Amino acid sequence: MNKTEAANRISLLREDLDMHNYNYYVLNNPTIEDSLFDQRMAELIELEKQFPQFFDPGSPSQRVGSDLNLEFKQVPHKYQMLSLSNTYSEEEVQEFDQRIRKLTDESYEYVCELKFDGTSISLTYENGLLVRAVTRGDGEKGDDVTANVKTIKSIPLRLKGDYPPEFEIRGEILLPFAVFDALNKEREDIGEQPFANPRNAASGTLKSQNSSVVASRQLDAYLYSVLGDNLPENGHYELLKHASTWGFKISEHTRKCNSLQEINDFLREWNIKRKDLPVATDGVVIKINSINLQQELGFTAKSPRWAIAYKFKAERVSTILNSVSYQVGRTGAVTPVANLEPVLLAGTVVKRATLHNADVIKSLDLHLSDTVFVEKGGEIIPKIISVDPESRHPMSLPVEFLERCPECNTLLVRQEGESAWYCPNETGCPPQLKGKLEHFISRKAMNIDGMGPETIDLLFQQNLVYNVADLYDLKFADLVDLERLGEKSANRILESLRSSTDVPFERVLFALGIRYVGETVAKKLAQALKSIDEIGKASFDELTHVDEIGSKIAESIVSWFANDKNRKLIERLKGHQLCFESISEEKEGQTDKLNGLSILISGTFTKFSRDEIKAYIELHGGKNVTSISAKTSYLVAGENIGPSKLEKAQKLKIPIISEDDLLRLTN
Repeated sequence: MNKTEAANRISLLREDLDMHNYNYYVLNNPTIEDSLFDQRMAELIELEKQFPQFFDPGSPSQRVGSDLNLEFKQVPHKYQMLSLSNTYSEEEVQEFDQRIRKLTDESYEYVCELKFDGTSISLTYENGLLVRAVTRGDGEKGDDVTANVKTIKSIPLRLKGDYPPEFEIRGEILLPFAVFDALNKEREDIGEQPFANPRNAASGTLKSQNSSVVASRQLDAYLYSVLGDNLPENGHYELLKHASTWGFKISEHTRKCNSLQEINDFLREWNIKRKDLPVATDGVVIKINSINLQQELGFTAKSPRWAIAYKFKAERVSTILNSVSYQVGRTGAVTPVANLEPVLLAGTVVKRATLHNADVIKSLDLHLSDTVFVEKGGEIIPKIISVDPESRHPMSLPVEFLERCPECNTLLVRQEGESAWYCPNETGCPPQLKGKLEHFISRKAMNIDGMGPETIDLLFQQNLVYNVADLYDLKFADLVDLERLGEKSANRILESLRSSTDVPFERVLFALGIRYVGETVAKKLAQALKSIDEIGKASFDELTHVDEIGSKIAESIVSWFANDKNRKLIERLKGHQLCFESISEEKEGQTDKLNGLSILISGTFTKFSRDEIKAYIELHGGKNVTSISAKTSYLVAGENIGPSKLEKAQKLKIPIISEDDLLRLTN
């Protein structure tokens, strides 16, 4: 693969994974099977390794997804809540162990624990009392759901025993199978849509605005991680044992392992026994036991180096393909969906499955009325993985991908190097228009409170909005009598639209929905070119000279601004006082005294936490690194520093300083 092909493939994968992250974490409407998402992520990570010139800190490989709900107060996490890297085979577990061995010369042991399939929670206790419960959110901050969590009987409100004065404990909130089945029966009896699976039900329940509803749902919780500065043990396993004496529900099936053979025995054992558990599990988490070694190994931008999630193989069933329908997304990508004879799979009835693109249909040699085999990886979105040609009727017709858009009848196009077919009618195709509106109002864009996909669809059907500028022309009289709205909702929407004029330029640029201009690219453009006018008149060459802007992104930007409709849209939005210029702000105490320095911190510290030291380094222009090399400027050493790291620093003659020395560097 040459550089151009790699750039195209990387851009496509990033756009695709960003879309699925948005569907899963923002819209709570997942549209891809877990294992396929992981395969695409693995491909992206590998390509980014092979072609480091295309690195993007905003790539989905670097980010953590989000489940924020703005109806709750958002609270920053003291310690980041990162996701785990996934693996699906014992060979990949062995590769994980080999990576650990390359990073440390110290001896270590592992802990294997069941990966419960619910919704993540972080609980803070002070002086033995539960003071705060926060969802994972985007890893940096989450929703404060303390009132709801207090209704869960397996979570202690007051601790017992000899516990630390302040700490966090993390775990998974779950809906037991028996409760899930009874709840869905009730919903069906009163004509409501049943929940797709226990995980969705648990997540939806936890976000309920009525804590009495939460109490009635009988949620459960298993805790699996303790964090704090004055913990009684240096072993993760031993900490969990302590936590169980404080009143927490800790899985009795957690096990220490001293070899790969012991790990594999645990994986094989629970791949079978998990089916007898009262709650959903989808794998096993494998962690280094030593907390000190965990800190030494550190993190990538997305996940810890000292842990990995092994996912159990998905269940598979056969059924009949009745038809294929097509969906058009915000970017114009046309996605085929298989309509199936209903079949029970992983505890739920499946009627539809993703087919992803035309190449998948072709590779399956798919015919109408085929017997197909369906998997439901992660127990969310089903996928057809194969066909039984032996049972095919000789007169059955092959599935042919569409030539024209199913929504506006425009001839579809397919760009070189891409797998998806697109409808090019971006200013006239209804799903694309509504998709752009939904993107514009989303939390990471303009954050228009009180609006969602249903409201956008209603406004579009009533011919009140056609593009994003139309939102700012809405009047109270346009909204108040619409279905599901009313005076309170109408005022809420209008006030949020007025407040959105304070949204900074980089988010406004992201909100416009220019293809390939994600959050990070929008920030880079805003920082480099300062205003929408400068971006609009920038040439292809000028754009590619901006940090991390490649040819494909530059072509997309030039093309977008060449469209007269888009330029008129910008002028209308300017008339509504949206921010189209960058305003530079300096953080208090910010300097460049550590500019150009790569600094590694290791060990535990007395005056500051590790996160505080890292933030201090960045505030003064330095760069935090996670491993020692000849390019490392300083090693900031605390107590309990790993001997191998210290030895390597001495061998490379890296200056070793204390936290006090670091402070003196900036004074």
